[in-house]
Amino acid sequence: MSYEQSVSSKQRNRTKEHLKHALVELIKEKGYHSLSVKDIVNYASYNRSTFYIHYQDKIELAEDLLDSMLQGLEDSVGKPYVPGQKVYTTNLHAPSFNIVSYIYKHRNFFELIKYDDTLPGLHTRFPQSILKIYKDQFIFKTINNIPVNMDYFKRYTAYGFYGLILNWITMDFKESQEEFIKEVIDLTKTHIYSFEYIGK
Repeated sequence: MSYEQSVSSKQRNRTKEHLKHALVELIKEKGYHSLSVKDIVNYASYNRSTFYIHYQDKIELAEDLLDSMLQGLEDSVGKPYVPGQKVYTTNLHAPSFNIVSYIYKHRNFFELIKYDDTLPGLHTRFPQSILKIYKDQFIFKTINNIPVNMDYFKRYTAYGFYGLILNWITMDFKESQEEFIKEVIDLTKTHIYSFEYIGK
């Protein structure tokens, strides 16, 4: 890649980030359905032609925003682990929950879950992403190896974890990341003996 190409791709990414940021802020301000491309470009200080170089309409921008944030969520999970690594819940500590740090770091985006007229698909795809992480990336062992329907077990734990995250976001991240993770670890120990990270 030439220097010019790398500069232009950096610029393109930066423009897209500015447009995404504008979308997030405007959803909080006036709701998703009433905002227009004009609002987005005015907020981001671009002209409409710049917008249309990157996106056909606000729907495409919204989808790109949601896809990139949830992909980032899935990618963040494996950071503390190597494939094949087995972790006993008695030894769990904060870095095991990189997903929580990711959500906190991008809290400006994840706060959109609190709004009714919000990013389309967020309310369904956010919990589905957590379930996908549990299904694709981990093998769980129950306490005392109690036999359970593992598909149900993963749904139960994934949606339980999502419920805790939702509560944390709704309460404006009142607990620190450390406090929140400690609560999650304490709860995890009640039903999961160990998990193995199988990678993506």
